[in-house]
Amino acid sequence: MRKATVSRQTSETSIDLDFTIDGDGTSSIKTGIGFFDHMLTLMTKHGLFNLEVNCDGDLEVDQHHSVEDIGIALGQAFHKALGDKKGITRYATVTTPMDEALSTVSLDISGRPYFVYHMEGLKDKVGNFDTELVEEFFQAFVSNAKVTLHINLAYGKNTHHMIESIFKGFGRALDQATQKNPRIKGVPSTKGSL
Repeated sequence: MRKATVSRQTSETSIDLDFTIDGDGTSSIKTGIGFFDHMLTLMTKHGLFNLEVNCDGDLEVDQHHSVEDIGIALGQAFHKALGDKKGITRYATVTTPMDEALSTVSLDISGRPYFVYHMEGLKDKVGNFDTELVEEFFQAFVSNAKVTLHINLAYGKNTHHMIESIFKGFGRALDQATQKNPRIKGVPSTKGSL
């Protein structure tokens, strides 16, 4: 089974995270940040992963350390759970509508961390969530998962919908790219490694 557990303890956060690639969309997420919990739950449900996250962070400072460190831990768990990457599809591009918002997420499980993020028009906050932390989360994930990720918002008006669109699309892209394809022999790269 492709799964991994990561514990991350720092002076700013204490995180325990369990991640299963071949799951059924079950989640138990407790970060202390309601909107972020909602986005991770959506990502898990639409990606058909299983994800448990418990984070005790220094929210009295702000949400930055918790969001970024969860991105780090999830990226590490994803990288570990993939194992040797033999037979995976590797690439995925998913376009996701969420009411008036439309985004495209493109993913390459390449072994090379690279992140492109185009999200224009977000308001500063959704509730008490700092929307600039969306980029921080994905950057932390990319750096630790060692993947290439492009996130492009085509349009949208409602900040909640815009962010929800990309988290749903991200889950769907991870699901598609990690699927095993019986036609692929070994690692899907002419280099012979990812």
